[in-house]
Amino acid sequence: MSEMEYILEVKDIKKHFPLRGGFFSRIIGYVYAVDGVSFKLPTGATLGLVGESGCGKSTLGRTILRLYNPTSGNIIFRGRDITQLPPAELRPLRRQFQIIFQDPYSSLNPRMTIRSILNEPYIIHKLGTPGERNKKVASLLETVGLGEEALDRYPHEFSGGQRQRIGIARALTLEPSLIIADEPVSALDVSIQSQILNLMDDLQKKFKLSYLFIAHDLAVIEHISDFVAVMYLGRIVEYAEAETLYEKPLHPYTQALIEAIPVPKYDPKKRKGGKKVISGDVPSPISPPSGCHFHPRCPLAEDRCRKEVPLLREMGDGKNSHLVACHLA
Repeated sequence: MSEMEYILEVKDIKKHFPLRGGFFSRIIGYVYAVDGVSFKLPTGATLGLVGESGCGKSTLGRTILRLYNPTSGNIIFRGRDITQLPPAELRPLRRQFQIIFQDPYSSLNPRMTIRSILNEPYIIHKLGTPGERNKKVASLLETVGLGEEALDRYPHEFSGGQRQRIGIARALTLEPSLIIADEPVSALDVSIQSQILNLMDDLQKKFKLSYLFIAHDLAVIEHISDFVAVMYLGRIVEYAEAETLYEKPLHPYTQALIEAIPVPKYDPKKRKGGKKVISGDVPSPISPPSGCHFHPRCPLAEDRCRKEVPLLREMGDGKNSHLVACHLA
């Protein structure tokens, strides 16, 4: 991986939300949503970010896009540190990174036609004439599998899968190089999920896109990702190439997540042996556990795990990077 080019580098990013209370609304604590995350996304690749609900995945995605300002750390996009860029300097860069939202129903303005929704990015960035914009919009709809007749209809006239196609078309309007997909298929039927995943795969090849694909479903992540980062309570606990991580997971949390993937009974490659079951729920990010955040739910936890924070360290063979944050790995 040392010879790869990286479109995105995240260095020790933290996002802590203040909690206020009392008569004067003083800060009485913090929500440690993202607590020191670092990773690199190779150009043209897909990095799957996976973890349970509430672990900070979506917050991390929005922080990378500067929809939230990070508490600390650095976000480097194409070699440029955008962490502290003022809005005036950040705005032109926003054309190069876009987001696909989770809910295709609430992410589209119900009062606007599809033509208006897809024209809006061009108008905001003052690109093209009305005629040029309409041609591009019609072409984009065709690219995502919808006809030109959809342009003058409203979002409520479409199914969930069709709405998500429109959301994808909107993300493509400004010809970005990086797309953050925040659980783009979790609200869709299983049969529609595969169609959207295949569409995203085709679009990546056609437009040379890089994806940060956020999901809680490891089966979906396995289908689309080149690399996988496993997140738990605001921290990355394991990072590796997808094939390596699924064949040889090193962190107990990753092992349990993979064991939880449903496997058909007729599958000849069905995993054997007892499943590693995680007990309990994700602790509150307001008062995360000391040491390794996973230790209250880990069947292998030792005293060291309760006291020392495990660093994300290299466990690969030198050819492929395999990082894990576990004292016992």
